[in-house]
This record gives sequence, C-alpha cells and structure tokens, in this order.
Amino acid sequence: MDLGLKDKAYIVTGATRGLGLATARELAADGARVLVTGRTKESVDAAVTELGALPGTVHGLVADNADPQTAERLVAEATAHFGRLDGVLISVGGPQAGPVETVPEEAWRSAFESVFLGALRIARAAAAALGEGGVIGFVLSGSVRQPIPGLGISNGLRPGLAMAAKSLADELGPRGIRVVGLLPGRIDTDRLRELDALGGDPDGARVRASATIPLGRYGAAEEFGRVAAFVLSPAASYVTGVMIPVDGGALRSL
Repeated sequence: MDLGLKDKAYIVTGATRGLGLATARELAADGARVLVTGRTKESVDAAVTELGALPGTVHGLVADNADPQTAERLVAEATAHFGRLDGVLISVGGPQAGPVETVPEEAWRSAFESVFLGALRIARAAAAALGEGGVIGFVLSGSVRQPIPGLGISNGLRPGLAMAAKSLADELGPRGIRVVGLLPGRIDTDRLRELDALGGDPDGARVRASATIPLGRYGAAEEFGRVAAFVLSPAASYVTGVMIPVDGGALRSL
C-alpha cells in the first residue's frame, strides 16, 4: 500500500531516539522529507547520519520544546529547507517519574513547559503554516485514559493535552487539517528501560508488566513508528480527533 509520503515534508521533534526516531525512520523510508530535532548537536547529527541512507531527505535542528522560540524556528526551518510543510509529530521525553504526592513543584513546572505548553506552541505554529491535507500528531501516553503508577506528572498533564488536541481537531477540521494523538504503551525504548530499573529489578518489572498486556510482550519502537507514519500520511486522510493506543491491548477501556 502506498501511503503517499514521497516528497511530503514533516517535522518530528524529539527524534534522536525512541519513538520519535522510529517514526522519522519510517517516514524517510517511504520517501518523505523529515526535519528531526533533539536537544544536543551530537544527538541530532547522529540521527541524521543514521537516517541518511534512507530514500527520503533528513535534516536536523537542535531545539528544545520548552523554549518559547522553538515553535516558530521549527516551522521556519522546515519550510525554508523543504519548501513546504505537510505535518508535524510532537514528541518529547517523558517527565520525571514519581507519585503526585512527592514529586517537587519544579519538576511539574518544567514538565508543563516542555510536555504541555511546548507541544501546544508547536501545534499552533504548525497550524498557521499548514494547508488542506496537513496533519498535527501528538505523542501522548496511555495515561490519557488511565493513570500509570509512579508517573504522577504524566498522569496529570497528558489527559489535558489530549483534550486540547481534540479541541484543535474541531477548530482545524474546516480547513482540512487533521489532529491526532498516539498513546504508546510499554514500548521497548531507553525511557521505558529507565523506568523499569527504578525499582532495582528491571527484569522482574518487565515480566510483571508483560503479564498485563494481552499480547504478552513489550512493543518494539518500529511497531509504534509504523502506526505513526500511517496516521501522518495521506492514506489516513479521514482520521482526525482520535487518540490511538499502540499498546498491545494494555488499555482496558474502549
């Protein structure tokens, strides 16, 4: 199936590792042009080198989603380098782990700037630049639908961002611009391995978590990337305003 990605231009933030990198890889593999971002020059250069052998064109930019200037910089860079912008996937590293009761206020403030406000700024800047057929994707979490033990900040911020995305889908729909959210579950990334290690028994944590997933295993980053690439592509042109779990069936709600 041709997803229609050839020569389309996308921004993927947080694309130097994990879910962002996996998505950028799938987009570029199908011929898309991708601007990848990360917070250090070394990580961005490494991602561009890794993805450079794929059919698409990959360009890198050092950027921090929490910086108020980032949103406009990303859109300007993509349009200047590619001559167009067809979509954006807003991915950011997970916030500090810990329960609501004890996570310090500064961690909440920092996470709000990057996870929530930074994502919203990028979405709004992209919305101003996109035309009919454009798409804005948010990488969220299963915490949108049910709390995850030990991830108080994520449980607090992700549902609000999901509702903002849903509202934005209503606002942009008349212009032919789609807005979607992706809810990754336990995908085998560096971030998840770090979380599994917090209790001192990462192997045991993985076994226990896998037992709660109907497919009985963690997902691979490329499995998430393929779903994300499809949702961002013209092949998903009638999909908007939805939150799509990529979690092996772990969420128990409809």
